[in-house]
Amino acid sequence: MTVGTYEINLAGEGLRIGIVQARFNQDVCHGLLASCLAELKHLGIEDEDILLVTVPGALEIPLALRKMAETMQFDALIAIGAVIRGETYHFELVSNESGSGITRVGLDFGIPVANAVLTTDTDEQAEARMEEKGADAARVAVEMANLTIALEELADAADDEEDDD
Repeated sequence: MTVGTYEINLAGEGLRIGIVQARFNQDVCHGLLASCLAELKHLGIEDEDILLVTVPGALEIPLALRKMAETMQFDALIAIGAVIRGETYHFELVSNESGSGITRVGLDFGIPVANAVLTTDTDEQAEARMEEKGADAARVAVEMANLTIALEELADAADDEEDDD
């Protein structure tokens, strides 16, 4: 038996990427953004193919992602933010609700959404993870955009074959 496989494609040329960045925990979010943008550039995405919007905090990210998805102008979206535990239950609420909303946008609109919203106990943990997490979000967005495009082309080809029958 031969199993067909799709090879990972990290070629970003021609892809359009939307980024929503929270402004709360600004230093960490700027670090996430800087590493994300550097990796997008490394993968071949031009500056003019990236749109960045900012929102007050992590809870506002899903709505901005949804509005971007509604435009159908992007091949993938990236959520950037940092939720750092405090002494209250608010951490769990923000982490859970923002994560759920981010995931829902991708599923509702059939668009890849890379989630780079860090959830950590301390500022130090967030700072230690921000560079890798930002770059990883760029790779996830490009890989999943290319996979989505390839699967849509596969579905279109299957539809064309059915029409020929």
